[in-house]
Amino acid sequence: MEYSIGELADRFGLATHVLRHWEDVGLLSPARRVGGRRVYGAAHVTRVAEIQLGKDAGFSLEQLRELFAAPDHQRRRELLDGQLAQVRERIARLTLAQTLLEHGLRCRHPDYQACPRFQEMVLARLDGVDLAVALDH
Repeated sequence: MEYSIGELADRFGLATHVLRHWEDVGLLSPARRVGGRRVYGAAHVTRVAEIQLGKDAGFSLEQLRELFAAPDHQRRRELLDGQLAQVRERIARLTLAQTLLEHGLRCRHPDYQACPRFQEMVLARLDGVDLAVALDH
């Protein structure tokens, strides 16, 4: 099946300029042109899905370009491992945010600054403790 740029964009809920940009940065091979219009095939559909999965995994477009062009399995593993480390760090930060917000909602102190748990966290931060790491253990 063949798709116009609009049809391909619609299939994935994207704006057409996104597909053009992905072509410009080398993530999506240029579509063939029929009568001056882009025509995309099955390989393009697959590549758009791969790009979206990569973005879901937190990769930037530049990182995806490098991943797709990786010369061997070892290089792909290095790129994936690096991204996994970044995702784990983001999860730790988000878990900290969740912990802080949940505590704020549960805390019975009329003034959060008087809360002993809040004071512990402030002192830990003043001591240079990474709360995301400290609360993870």
